[in-house]
Amino acid sequence: MIEIKTRLNAERAPGQVEVKGRLQLPFEQRQKSRLKTALVSGEAVALMLPRGQVLRGGDLLVASDGRVIEVVAEPEKLLHVECRTPAELAVAAYHLGNRHVPVQVGEGFLRIVADHVLEALLKGLNASVTPMEAPFEPDAGAYLGAHDHSDSQGGRIHEYGRDEAGDDDHEHGGHRHHHEH
Repeated sequence: MIEIKTRLNAERAPGQVEVKGRLQLPFEQRQKSRLKTALVSGEAVALMLPRGQVLRGGDLLVASDGRVIEVVAEPEKLLHVECRTPAELAVAAYHLGNRHVPVQVGEGFLRIVADHVLEALLKGLNASVTPMEAPFEPDAGAYLGAHDHSDSQGGRIHEYGRDEAGDDDHEHGGHRHHHEH
C-alpha cells in the first residue's frame, strides 16, 4: 500500500509535472486527513496528510514512492439552487450557513449535497431547486482553521480536533457525535 503524506506545493504548469495516478473522492472523503482508499487504478493507498486540509479537484499529492497523484472531485448528487433575485439567493445562503451546511457558491447559484429536508426549506424560500450530479467544491470561507461547533448539523468542511481522551470525533448519519470521557 502506498502512503500519501505530502501535498505538492508548486504551481502546476503544463509539462512540468507528470501525473502517475488519480485519487477520485467525494467531498466528504476529501475533508479527511486519514483515510484508507484506492487510486482510480485500484491500487490501495493510505492518505496521511496534516489535519485541517481539504483536498480540491486538481490538487497534486506526492506518494511515498515519489509518484505524483492528482485529486479528482468525484461527481455526487447535489441540489442546484437559483433564485429570482440576488436578495432571495442571499437569504437562501444565510439559512444554509446558519445550519453550517457546506455550500458551493457560484455566479447566481448555490449548490449543496442533496438533502430532502434542505430541499423543502429552500423551496419554502421560493428558490428553484434542481437535482444534479457534479463534483462538489464548497466554499471554504471562515471554516478553514475553525473549531468545532457543538450545535452544528449536517456536513463538515474542516477537520475537528481530538477530545481529551485523544479519540477522533465521529460522524454518524451526517451528524457529529463526541465521546464524553
